Amino acid sequence: MKTKAVRIYGKEDLRLEEFELPPIKEDEILAHVVSDSICKSSYKAYKQGPDHKRIPDDVHENPTMIGHEFSGKIVEVGKKWKDQFEPGMKFSIQPALNYKGSLDAPGYSYQYIGGDATYIVIPQEVMEMGCLLPYSGEGYFPASLSEPMSCIVGAFHASYHTKPGSYQHYMDIKENGNMAMLAGAGPMGMGSIEYAINRDRRPGKLVVTDIDEDRLKQAEQVFPPEKIKQNNGVDLYFINTKNLENPVEEIISHIDAPGFDDVFVFAPVRQVVEQADALLGRDGCLNFFAGPTDKNFKAEFNFYNVHYASTHIVGTSGGNTDDMKESLDLMSEGRINPSFMITHIGGLNAVIDTTKNLPNIPGGKKLMYTNINMDLTAIEDFEEKGKEDPLFKKLHEIVEKHNGLWSVEAEEYLLENAPGIQ
Repeated sequence: MKTKAVRIYGKEDLRLEEFELPPIKEDEILAHVVSDSICKSSYKAYKQGPDHKRIPDDVHENPTMIGHEFSGKIVEVGKKWKDQFEPGMKFSIQPALNYKGSLDAPGYSYQYIGGDATYIVIPQEVMEMGCLLPYSGEGYFPASLSEPMSCIVGAFHASYHTKPGSYQHYMDIKENGNMAMLAGAGPMGMGSIEYAINRDRRPGKLVVTDIDEDRLKQAEQVFPPEKIKQNNGVDLYFINTKNLENPVEEIISHIDAPGFDDVFVFAPVRQVVEQADALLGRDGCLNFFAGPTDKNFKAEFNFYNVHYASTHIVGTSGGNTDDMKESLDLMSEGRINPSFMITHIGGLNAVIDTTKNLPNIPGGKKLMYTNINMDLTAIEDFEEKGKEDPLFKKLHEIVEKHNGLWSVEAEEYLLENAPGIQ
């Protein structure tokens, strides 16, 4: 079977090509990819080529497929896996296989499996490591976002608390506690709000801050505080701290305690980190969720409080397979919707330029549909493009029905009406 895929040949060398896939072996699976979310890790692989830990040294002779946040459906199942998987089953993949201690991963290391392709061959180690994850929810894009969503899930699980006189760590956020999300109205912050209010272990009060009024307004539109209180039992507050003389005082005024149990930081900004430290109450956990690019990024931390008030800090990078499974389960049950992360849509033809320029493209996740031809387009630009293109006119109408967010309805319309990849 022929496939079209974006492959890496070396440093800053990506190519969209059509080639023949080998017939599957009895321990492999043939699959059709529908969507892939572009990750900054793919940009790093593009820049580093074989210097990247997951890219093979001989990639110039044996190019590998890129893309590791993808979803699709199974086409053919080898004999070994017929009892576990069947054609037509939708799936996502945990790329961090850790197979026999190797760093090899789909989207980096393999010739025939990666998210930026139309068809792929899934090797046996993916199934052996339990990393081919069934998805039973609507659409495909939520499963593509299960990997970034798992980063959120993992961060919550990594937070911890203690009890006076005990050395035991009680993992996760404090149930029914006071929680703050600083710089939290961006895509990953929105996903974290969604997870925080819809999971079983929830905060009692959640304060979300940002300095972008438009982002805060959208967040409040998506998560109306009165509705969230009524349906989810969480007191939710949104605060613009941009012009506040004393933001710490204002944020704390929304809770009945001298400080917060959990504070998440979504921006690698020294001022924000130090603000988070000042917000911590006794046994407060500062979760540094933002990934800095500066290897020397530093901020002050109050060690008097570390000693006498048991404040502490935690940070994670990515989620594990269990985190992905939890994400997929919550999506399949309709309890969480990761649409908040998505700001741009494109086709397979747009993958190379998007990957190359990822750091310079504003917004959140760039969602690519690998069987269509479509230049990368910001969702907020659908209305303008719709003045000349009926496809975008209809997409804008659908997006408006869903609070300005991408949706399964929009996905289905796009897949049915967009031109196919040539």
